[in-house]
Amino acid sequence: MAQPQKFFENLSGVGKAIGVLTSGGDAQGMNAAVRAVVRMGIYVEAKVYFIHEGYQGMVDGGNNIIEVSWESVSSILQVGGTVIGSARCKAFRTREGRLKAACNLVKRGITNLCVIGGDGSLTGANLFREEWSGLLEELVKEGKIEASAAQQYSHLNIVGMVGSIDNDFCGTDMTIGTDSALHRIIEVVDAIMTTAQSHQRTFVLEVMGRHCGYLALVSALACGADWVFLPESPPEEGWEELMCVKLSENRARKKRLNIIIVSEGAIDCHNNSITSEKIKDLVVSQLGFDTRVTILGHVQRGGTPSAFDRILASRMGVECVLALLEATPETPACVVSLCGNQAVRLPLMECVQMTQEVQKAMDERRFADAVTLRGRSFENNLNTYKLLSHKKNISELPKSNFNVAVLNVGAPAAGMNAAVRSAVRVGITEGHKMFAVSDGFEGFAKGQVKEIKWGDVGGWTGQGGSLLGTKRTLPAKYFDQIAEQIRSNSINALLVIGGFEAFEGMLELAEARTTYEEFCIPMCVLPATISNNVPGTDLSLGADTALNAIMETCDRIKQSASGTKRRVFIIETMGGYCGYLANMGGLAAGADAAYIFEEQFDIRELQANVEHLTEKMKTTIQRGLVLRNENSNENYTTDFIYQLYSEEGKGVFDCRKNVLGHMQQGGAPSPFDRNFGTKISAKAIQWISRKLKECYRKGRVFANTEDSVCLLGMRRRALVFQPVMQLRDETDFKHRIPKEQWWLKLRPLMKILAKYKTSYDISDAGQLEHVNVRRPQHSDMGAI
Repeated sequence: MAQPQKFFENLSGVGKAIGVLTSGGDAQGMNAAVRAVVRMGIYVEAKVYFIHEGYQGMVDGGNNIIEVSWESVSSILQVGGTVIGSARCKAFRTREGRLKAACNLVKRGITNLCVIGGDGSLTGANLFREEWSGLLEELVKEGKIEASAAQQYSHLNIVGMVGSIDNDFCGTDMTIGTDSALHRIIEVVDAIMTTAQSHQRTFVLEVMGRHCGYLALVSALACGADWVFLPESPPEEGWEELMCVKLSENRARKKRLNIIIVSEGAIDCHNNSITSEKIKDLVVSQLGFDTRVTILGHVQRGGTPSAFDRILASRMGVECVLALLEATPETPACVVSLCGNQAVRLPLMECVQMTQEVQKAMDERRFADAVTLRGRSFENNLNTYKLLSHKKNISELPKSNFNVAVLNVGAPAAGMNAAVRSAVRVGITEGHKMFAVSDGFEGFAKGQVKEIKWGDVGGWTGQGGSLLGTKRTLPAKYFDQIAEQIRSNSINALLVIGGFEAFEGMLELAEARTTYEEFCIPMCVLPATISNNVPGTDLSLGADTALNAIMETCDRIKQSASGTKRRVFIIETMGGYCGYLANMGGLAAGADAAYIFEEQFDIRELQANVEHLTEKMKTTIQRGLVLRNENSNENYTTDFIYQLYSEEGKGVFDCRKNVLGHMQQGGAPSPFDRNFGTKISAKAIQWISRKLKECYRKGRVFANTEDSVCLLGMRRRALVFQPVMQLRDETDFKHRIPKEQWWLKLRPLMKILAKYKTSYDISDAGQLEHVNVRRPQHSDMGAI
């Protein structure tokens, strides 16, 4: 039975005071979280206070704790680091320091704390909460507060958000700042690869992660590094020789560069440190390669937050305020986490204890346990990296005698090449012969099919667009030719990477099975489109890169508007009829409005938006940003909205418009898309291998069941294979969008943060869950 909708209007913050602080190391996206907490707090009529300089500011009091307004957090969304400051605080570790902090909070009536930091900061907050009543009693005895105040503020609520670039906190798939740090690393790696190629150099790159190898592992996966060193998974005995053999083999295969990525906390299996200098000396002495070391250092903490981090932090900030409003004296301190695509609440100390268990396992050299305890996502990253980076000898490979074809269909999307590389290499590892089809179904019909080898896809991960070539043509008019190509090339399975056309094409092939026996083979679709409009998945490959392109352009435009004052920009995004890019781009860029097809609007709403901007121009924030999806309304075009705003805003603000166009499709793939494409593609090939074994009868492959034509999508918390025939009922074919779209639930979030009154469905929120502790066991690549 469906859960009844529950809205947050009955959660009032009247009479409540919320304090927000950032503690420990800074991370990009912390400001987006602070902004969301402040605006959501004010929205529910609570008082919100900045606590500057973390726990140090709480202990020192005075001007470090100040009440803030809506405008206080304007223009901080795109700023890296934390504008309210962060400091390591020795005083807070003492009871005397915590006594001072409690006194400062009680004097301002603050009994709700939102703490943004790492596990140390959150553990400190929990201890503070446990001691709270004892601290107040002591303050009453010392005459520093009244007994009535101690009674009124008798309980302290704590909700945490994890801000850490290392992604070293158990219980959440991603911490705030991790994705942005990966952006910095990949920007550097991409730049280094061009110079390394010119001179045939080996580069050793050291990335942050003293106790956690997540950054090193994912950046190695995202750039196709030759070797990676992690604290959780030290290399086996004799790794020096193995690494040198691997590097020289790669050079022998005409690869002009080598990339080695080292986590700063990398160790060998005896817990001895492995440094970047040690690796360089080894490569130079053993192989004589021209080798350079680059230590990225604090570059990884800097720069503007990525779209992923801004949206994650905004979602978590709002969830944090809801958790504080719903908290009771019996509710344990919780942390707001990300699980798959869901914001969840977990008991803070359960997460902290599990995080400490990982370190304990590493100290005791139980490295397999450490990897498992890090979580499924980390384990799958490691398994995928091992699969893709080390080419096995032909004698070691299983012989499957199956031929698998890979093709791209639809418009180009960033991450397609990473998916093709992963498919080819995993397919070869599984013993299949891999074939590449150029130019989609049209190329397939024309016979543009050729075998593709391990080395042919080297260096593909970081390249944008589609190197195989892609076309929007559907297969129906080429059935005879495609069937002939499948027959003549003995194709036993098909992997199609593409957008809505790929899904439609698969439906056509599935429906034609009764006529064409050649189509009775396992087939899988990987959704890849910037529009994110494919049914059966919450996220499509390429959408994250496009969102970052939109967000970066909006940031520049906002900066331009800040200089000229009293200016509103109307920006048109792509997406067909799907408003994902406009809505999520608006959330990431801090837009005032986003017009989309899924939420119909009329002239009254346009007028209300103009009036809202007119009011905004009277404040200190004298600029506006409005996004419009290209097909949101056939009559209210971008030109119409621009002219309406220009006319109605005369004398108050002037208008400019900007159509972003195909720049949203271009550019190098984001780290998320590289990683996502690599992992879903590996999972798809493993599914194809299983299906081929299941469907092999009397010397041939014959698959005609519904579940042999599937789409692999991310649904809430897991990756799921869904028969395309079943997804038909979930699809609006006229407008090429799914009938239900998860991100529409986030739409009110953008409106709230832009100061509009709205209803926000919190049916999914409010349940405190428990950490799923995974004990070491053999695992497939079940989650991403």
